[in-house]
Amino acid sequence: MDGESERKIILSGIQPTSTFTLGNYIGAMKNWKKLQDENDCYYFLADLHTLTIRLEPKELRAKTAENFALLIACGLAPEKSLIFIQSQVPTHAEAGWILQCYTQFGELSRMTQFKDKSKQHPENINAGLFAYPSLMAADILLYQADYVPTGEDQKQHIEIARDIAQRFNGLYGEVFKIPAPYISKQGARIMSLADPARKMSKSDLHPRGPVLLLDKPEIIMRKFKSAKTDSGTEVVYGEGKDGINNLMTIYSCVTNRSFEEIEREFSGQGYGAFKKAVGEAVIEELRPIREEHERLMKDKIYLESCFRQGAEKAFAISRRTLTKMKKKLGLLM
Repeated sequence: MDGESERKIILSGIQPTSTFTLGNYIGAMKNWKKLQDENDCYYFLADLHTLTIRLEPKELRAKTAENFALLIACGLAPEKSLIFIQSQVPTHAEAGWILQCYTQFGELSRMTQFKDKSKQHPENINAGLFAYPSLMAADILLYQADYVPTGEDQKQHIEIARDIAQRFNGLYGEVFKIPAPYISKQGARIMSLADPARKMSKSDLHPRGPVLLLDKPEIIMRKFKSAKTDSGTEVVYGEGKDGINNLMTIYSCVTNRSFEEIEREFSGQGYGAFKKAVGEAVIEELRPIREEHERLMKDKIYLESCFRQGAEKAFAISRRTLTKMKKKLGLLM
């Protein structure tokens, strides 16, 4: 990026297993909206990746449609960005298998997410969970992406995609562009309101840990009022104040105020007043998103046309890379 005038290809995916959180919005989707004006942006729902855990089919279908509409409601415009559902574009699965054959067992066994999810689901440590980085590499490399927006904790996924691309290119010539991570400097890591030592997550088992984008205002306010903080009262960013630091980060991201401005604004007011102010700011930030999502979910014809058009465009783009891969490998076309 860095001042270059040429439009870059930026690609990112997110799993539709449950409603997106405030952490997803601040750390990813809010930045995606900005990026689409100056770059060629491809955003997709990674529903094939959800199959590594057991989900109710009816729920997965509903959440996929709900979250597709939520991407649009968050400001991703189908006329500006390519938005699609991974499973509706068959090139992903085909390229994923090919790239599995160019991914080393040792590389996959070192992936931290495989280790973490194996502990979370010891009854279902399946081959897809082990090999998912190869599919993730296919997701990225099929579109010749320049940048992949990611948090610091997800850089390992980009690194293995780069390794796979370089290995394939070394054998068969310049087939893939080597992607780089794009890490936002602001709001890249929002923590759980119930446990500010942990990242805010859709899968958080504590009911008041994540703020969901479709939560009603009274629920959002209740979660912020009960947010975990330290035993102090002064609204100041500092070491050992994970809870208040997290709330200040959220407030800063939705109001564009600096930490210094926040400290001055709430000087002498205490945590209670600050929690209420953060809740109100988040409610107002999410209000237009919730209202637009409600409107979109009632327009089934429009949503289905977006599904179809997104899949068709994604297939046309990704097929060019897949065809090149298959020719290089000697597969009959």
